[in-house]
Amino acid sequence: MPTKYKLEYIWLDGYTPVPNMRGKSRLASERPKSVEDLPEWGFDGSSTRQAEGHSSDCVLKPVALYPDLARDDKSYIVLCEVMLPDGTPHPTNYRATIMDEPDTWFGLEQEYFLYKDGRPLGWPTDGFPAPQGDYYCGVGYQNVSDVGREIVEKHLDLCIAAGINHEGINAEVAKGQWEYQVFAKGSKNCADGIWVARYLLSRLCEKYGITVQLHCKPFQGDWNGSGMHCNFSTKYMREVGGKEYFLKLMDAFEKNIDEHIAAYGPDNHLRLTGLHETQSIDKFSWGVADRGASIRVPHSFVKGDKYQGYLEDRRPNSAGDPYQICSRVLKTIAEVPTK
Repeated sequence: MPTKYKLEYIWLDGYTPVPNMRGKSRLASERPKSVEDLPEWGFDGSSTRQAEGHSSDCVLKPVALYPDLARDDKSYIVLCEVMLPDGTPHPTNYRATIMDEPDTWFGLEQEYFLYKDGRPLGWPTDGFPAPQGDYYCGVGYQNVSDVGREIVEKHLDLCIAAGINHEGINAEVAKGQWEYQVFAKGSKNCADGIWVARYLLSRLCEKYGITVQLHCKPFQGDWNGSGMHCNFSTKYMREVGGKEYFLKLMDAFEKNIDEHIAAYGPDNHLRLTGLHETQSIDKFSWGVADRGASIRVPHSFVKGDKYQGYLEDRRPNSAGDPYQICSRVLKTIAEVPTK
């Protein structure tokens, strides 16, 4: 029996405001060495809100390749862009059209809830758990439930094996809430890593009968929502910086507040209330080590009055499209001259 390699082609569908991940397996007789070795493939777009039934063919164009050790050492995940039959990007293909710059570095902090039977993992069937306080970076069954840590540890190992540059993981402020951080150079690289990490987590959770909840505010009241804080730095910010440039950059972010909120994920008005470590959705502020600011400035950035390094936009939410989030940040940065 000849050796077969399993290639899981994954893509984003046409659902709004948040696309779903789709995937199907292709078998190959040779091990792919790079994304260039992979052929284009197709799917029925009428089943994913990406085509009409009378002309349903859509094209999958491979753009990134990841080892898939959740299956075996002969398996790969193939991240794809969706194309029209004429070779142009599908209207739902944001990756093909976003602003990208390899010298701009991004770190995205993906928060999420694990859900079991319609409730966050570890919550009682009726009512609520103990108030927030002990859960953040918590230890013990009473704080992280029975399988929460097992899932996030397995997910971390799968992502590392896939070559996704994870920077860390932790339990978050609300019970059943977790976070992982991905760092990469360039919008596409970082966003690719987040989408593939989301895919791996959802597929892993199938084995446990658990759902990954990405909504930014699944429970109203005195409970934290979920963000996807966007840490970013350009080569100029890292190597030159300066207070004058920084203040002009903050002016540009304030001027574009509506554009940023539109790109930062749905239902953010439920999360950005001015409570639970957020700034109100209709306001813009920055502050040193201020978790309630729109943009948090690390102490290291202002040390020695250099205003040099990276910044953290705390407004993007957990269900946002990382392609659009990173691209919007780049567009605002591009408005501010460096000379």
